[in-house]
Amino acid sequence: MKYFLPIFFSLSFVFLLMFGISCVYGIMFPLRYEEEISYASETYDVDPVFVASVINSESGFNKDVVSNKGAVGLMQLMPSTAEYLAEKLNYGEYDLKLPEDNINLGTYYLSILLEEFNNETLALCSYNAGPTNVHKWLNNEEYSKDGKTLDVIPFNETKNYVDKCQKAMKYYKHKRNYFAIENF
Repeated sequence: MKYFLPIFFSLSFVFLLMFGISCVYGIMFPLRYEEEISYASETYDVDPVFVASVINSESGFNKDVVSNKGAVGLMQLMPSTAEYLAEKLNYGEYDLKLPEDNINLGTYYLSILLEEFNNETLALCSYNAGPTNVHKWLNNEEYSKDGKTLDVIPFNETKNYVDKCQKAMKYYKHKRNYFAIENF
């Protein structure tokens, strides 16, 4: 009995610490719309962790968010970009506030950027700042020594965005591996 209380309190502290950290990560890195993400990821051959990380960074999984620049939904697509993507896919009617439409079009766009740049970091930069800016940066020795990778991301907003996405990717990869989530 003499050792029971210290052991009990130590184990309780460890449990509370682990549970508390898990709750904080669950708030910082929510995960919703797994079926839609898995479907779009499989359709366009994009890692679902990459898609979930973009959604987390763009909207925090809020399907109704509209930015002050007019970007809509989970993946914060500009209506003009969505229209272009829908035309390329012969998509017909769509609603950017519907998770399946937004995730499908956004994931398709990510697949285009990944194919164009062949690099997740450059695709993220392009998703945030636009492909034209990324090509300019790659052609500027101040930002890229080899013309293929960025040594410096000149926009702070884009640098912070890439950092946020990469932190989310690390968490979602860990979660996928730890919980052995199928198709994710």
